[in-house]
Amino acid sequence: MSTALLLSGGMDSAALAYWKIPQYAYTIDYGQLPAEGEIRAAAALCKSLSIIHRIVRADCSELGTGDMAGRPPSELAPVSEWWPFRNQLIITLAGVSALSDGVKELMVGAIRSDNRHADGRPEFFENISRLMQLQEGSLYISAPAIGLSAVELVKASGIPFTLLAWCHSCHVASYACGQCRGCTKHAETMKELGYGDY
Repeated sequence: MSTALLLSGGMDSAALAYWKIPQYAYTIDYGQLPAEGEIRAAAALCKSLSIIHRIVRADCSELGTGDMAGRPPSELAPVSEWWPFRNQLIITLAGVSALSDGVKELMVGAIRSDNRHADGRPEFFENISRLMQLQEGSLYISAPAIGLSAVELVKASGIPFTLLAWCHSCHVASYACGQCRGCTKHAETMKELGYGDY
């Protein structure tokens, strides 16, 4: 059975890629500000791990809100980078490409702290998997690290620092700004892993 991963190039999805080594990885450029940085990091990781890398582009920038869209957050936003229906959107876009590759399982790098927003919770992934399986192709969506913290996932995966250092976690730019929630989480995780200021 062919497996694939939704690969943003961030620390969580990179660790999952190293841990599970899927046949395919899909990086979605949906109009988010850090798209080129995410693609650059994901491509480097896939080349290192001999994973077939697909880039799916669909400009949805007019629909976004929050940090990743370069706009004020919606009044509905649980966190500043929240983009309405983001996970549903990118899973759907990756799913289209996955079906053409004969993929049966699409993994998502969600972790425990993603439960701050509804589309980062276990029940969301269970339900979107049911929805995708109701349709032609019967694509199964899984979130293998949903019960782990970022540090626990990195440790479980065994990903080396040389690959982890390539990750792009910034929410607002193609190069790390050092200030947004994504950059802050990246730095805190690296410090907790013992890499200090790396």
